[in-house]
Amino acid sequence: MSGERAPVDVAVGVLIDGDGRFLLTSRPEGKVYAGYWEYPGGKLEAGESVEAALRRELHEELGITIGAVHPWRIELVDYPHARVRLHFCKVYEWSGDFEMREQQAMAWQTLPVAVRPVLPGTVPVLQWFAEERGFAGATHAA
Repeated sequence: MSGERAPVDVAVGVLIDGDGRFLLTSRPEGKVYAGYWEYPGGKLEAGESVEAALRRELHEELGITIGAVHPWRIELVDYPHARVRLHFCKVYEWSGDFEMREQQAMAWQTLPVAVRPVLPGTVPVLQWFAEERGFAGATHAA
């Protein structure tokens, strides 16, 4: 189909701690949407599975080694710069100390999230959490 951009596959880690909080990280300077908050992850390399990409990306970005990966949902998002297929996976276990290897910030959040601005591709995930947790109201600041 002409005009259709092939989507870029991205593995996204939704880390959830023992208190039910989830981890958001900021996009580093020099990247598109720098300063926006998102769930950590990154592009799949050729021949790489979603789980393998997630393990690699979270180690490269955050310095942690993750346990079991629980595929959750897939969302297709059209950004001005790219069309991305986001593979959201829940992760409940990890080891190692968090290191912000790309000078990004991190914040453990609950609904409604306090950090802003939130990356457009992150907004649907906040709504999924709201549905799962019976949360009513705005999930983030506009």
